[in-house]
Amino acid sequence: MGFKEDLERLALQERELVLPRLDAETAWELGTRIRAMALERGLSIVIDVRKFGQPLFYAALDGTSPDNPEWVRRKQNVVAQFHRSSYATRLKLLEKNETLLGKQGLPLADYAEHGGSFPLRVVGAGVVGSVTVSGLPGRKDHGMAVEALCAMLGRNYAELKLADEDFE
Repeated sequence: MGFKEDLERLALQERELVLPRLDAETAWELGTRIRAMALERGLSIVIDVRKFGQPLFYAALDGTSPDNPEWVRRKQNVVAQFHRSSYATRLKLLEKNETLLGKQGLPLADYAEHGGSFPLRVVGAGVVGSVTVSGLPGRKDHGMAVEALCAMLGRNYAELKLADEDFE
């Protein structure tokens, strides 16, 4: 699979993984699902679920560093800006040999187009927030968020997941 196929799959994920609502209960269910997956797999990650401007769930597992919350903030900013996953934004920029700074004038101190932040789209409302994972390589951070959303929404992760290749 290449950039084109990944970008098509990412767009499919963003279209298909739509929540009926995003409230504190939904955020708790999504965040604790990701946390349980990480603990079961022995992963050290930070998890953040939010409506834009309103944190709803946050967890930092053992083994994470003070850098992880900064990565979360910067990845979330990409989703808030573009309403696309931070990984889709990254691949689009790589495909065109561009950067956020060069293309949009967005400072790297505030924006990170690395994988791991996924837009939370709500039926009838559009993108209202994000789920962000930090601590793994970007493509794997992205995969954790998508896998948990698939489980919550009763979707088959195998049908929506990215191939195991990595373009980072």
